[in-house]
This record gives sequence, structure tokens and C-alpha cells, in this order.
Amino acid sequence: MEGGKGGVVKHILLAKFKDGIPPEQIDQLIKQYANLVNLVEPMKAFQWGKDVSIENLHQGFTHVFESTFDSLEGVAEYIAHPVHVEYANTLLPQLEKFLIVDYKPQ
Repeated sequence: MEGGKGGVVKHILLAKFKDGIPPEQIDQLIKQYANLVNLVEPMKAFQWGKDVSIENLHQGFTHVFESTFDSLEGVAEYIAHPVHVEYANTLLPQLEKFLIVDYKPQ
């Protein structure tokens, strides 16, 4: 990867929750995701939002989650962290589909 492993990395999750999941359950899952920033040291920031595009090119994805890390090593540590693994095992079965992309802002 250009620029080596150091430097800010954004971890993006695009998600579509399964039909029939109550909004309260989605809200709770999002709160748990947001709390990871307090539990997993390499995770420096977290933001999320719902799709509001007027282009209708979202391919069914309804939610965007963005986590910020200081390095690719931080992302790797986050992915392997037991708290993240436990949360992922709770979240992913609730998703109809998802896409994850990591990038280094230029």
C-alpha cells in the first residue's frame, strides 16, 4: 500500500440490516458499535449515518459506519481484539449485506 503502514486509516462499513429487525434493536447495535471507541484503544474515532443520497446508487446499503485509526497496525489490532470479535459476531448476523473498505486519506 502506498505510504507504508503508518498514518491515519479510515475503516468504512456499509451495511443493510435485515428486514424485520426492530428499529430499537438497530439503535442498540449502533450504540454498541459506537462504544467500541471506549473499549478498543487503537480505535480513535467513530461516526455513522444513514444514506441520504439523491442519486439512488446506494445498492441497498442503508447505513455507513466510519472508524478512524492511526495506522494499518491499529486496524489489525482492532479486528483481532476480543471485544470487536464479540461485537462483530452479534452485528453481522443482523445484516443482509455489508461491505468493508479501509483507506488512507490523501
